[in-house]
Amino acid sequence: MRKILHADCDCFYAAVEMRDDPSLANTPLAIGGSAERRGVIATCNYPARQFGVHSAMPTARALRLCPELKLLPPDFNKYREVSQQIQAIFHELTPLVEPLSLDEAYLDVTEVTRFRGSATWMARWLKDEALARTGIVISVGVAPNKFLAKIASDWDKPDGLFVIPPTEMESFITDLPVRKLHGVGPATATKLDTLGIASCADLRAQSMDKLLDQFGKFGRRLHELAHGIDDRPVNVSRERKSVSVETTYDRDLPHLSDCHGALEPLIEKLHDRVARHGDPAIAKQFVKVRFDDFSSTTQETGARGIIDARFHELLESAWRRGERPVRLLGVGVRLVPEQEQRQLGLFDGDQPATP
Repeated sequence: MRKILHADCDCFYAAVEMRDDPSLANTPLAIGGSAERRGVIATCNYPARQFGVHSAMPTARALRLCPELKLLPPDFNKYREVSQQIQAIFHELTPLVEPLSLDEAYLDVTEVTRFRGSATWMARWLKDEALARTGIVISVGVAPNKFLAKIASDWDKPDGLFVIPPTEMESFITDLPVRKLHGVGPATATKLDTLGIASCADLRAQSMDKLLDQFGKFGRRLHELAHGIDDRPVNVSRERKSVSVETTYDRDLPHLSDCHGALEPLIEKLHDRVARHGDPAIAKQFVKVRFDDFSSTTQETGARGIIDARFHELLESAWRRGERPVRLLGVGVRLVPEQEQRQLGLFDGDQPATP
């Protein structure tokens, strides 16, 4: 049985800013874009959360909820530097580290012999070292699999350390609210509620056929999670699946012609970004449109490379689905999986002539 840690920095961007300016510690603080530019909140500290402010919330709404909110623009270079310092600490403990973002990662410590093999002591060491070296508080969850470790890291936030030992897995999962399950968003939670399913114990009582009928393929995943089944290993090398660029506009783009004009600089940025990633093999290209009512749509097509004109075709098709002013446009490409690229590479180059 594995020993998995999930380490998650508490309100990371805000924590870095409070570390650098301690006077912000007790002030409602958010990191994000300005309301005038229709920005959103990237993260906020706990005093701000008491007013109902949360990440992904439009900044304008956050300021209405908390007029005294201190808003700072993000400094990603600084955040990356701190993240690298924290990731280095993770790698001192184990080479099996799977970063999920700048502020969280999974660690497989099954074979680690330090701290007498105690994953709980390892988690405590991570917390102490991160705080001592970077001034950042991390919460850590300890469990036999990734699914439960991630839930555990959030259980006692902020500054949490929660352990789910194998002997307590069954009782923990049985009482776990279904809203805590990964992938259960508001719509799925509402549907589960209408079916009278509030806990994993309720979920276990449902037949697989019923879950598949109600939730499609996700029904099987719900069944597995309700039984604590998660065999995913910690993946050290995370494969990039797409490259994209998007922009939220200060003012809505009122007509399709305006969208076509705004698409050109996005395509140019995408070319640059793809080049920086070594010109990987492309499988599809896509356009993303978010309308002024916050509804979104994506249109994509197969492609062997970036064809600029095709983005305009995709845009037109996507825009027809709403035919409304547009607040966000994005363009991107989906990449050929690395395994397929290696297989294709076997047939590249000159082949020897047949004698």
